[in-house]
Amino acid sequence: MNKVVLIGRLTANPGLKFAQGTGNAVCTFTIAVNRRFKKEGYPEADFIPIVVFGKQAEATATYMIKGSQLSISGNIQTRNYEAKDGTKKYVTEVVADEVVFLDSKGKGESSGQNSSNNGSNDFRGSSDITPVDDGDIPF
Repeated sequence: MNKVVLIGRLTANPGLKFAQGTGNAVCTFTIAVNRRFKKEGYPEADFIPIVVFGKQAEATATYMIKGSQLSISGNIQTRNYEAKDGTKKYVTEVVADEVVFLDSKGKGESSGQNSSNNGSNDFRGSSDITPVDDGDIPF
């Protein structure tokens, strides 16, 4: 089974391109994912390249900017190609099936509401939710 789930922050603004011939949107970016343990008191991160296709690619490029937090689920893929200088290059990247926007720092958003490109309900930014008083819970 090849399944990856990551939560991280964009290291730069996403790049959006359109495939030649088909015109399908392709968004590429890198996210920084913090490691669980710190080395000498400083957090360490892994920088993971991500590729997204279609409508999710367009939404990610439109609404997400450097520093935005995302949740990614997809699979790891490897590929290789010959560079212009004749050397063979190897690439390992995550091809995302689902991208969920976890904060609202996006370019296209002026309101403080969260976005999600998969149409799911995200109630974190809703004012209709009443906080629960934990003092009444018996455990």
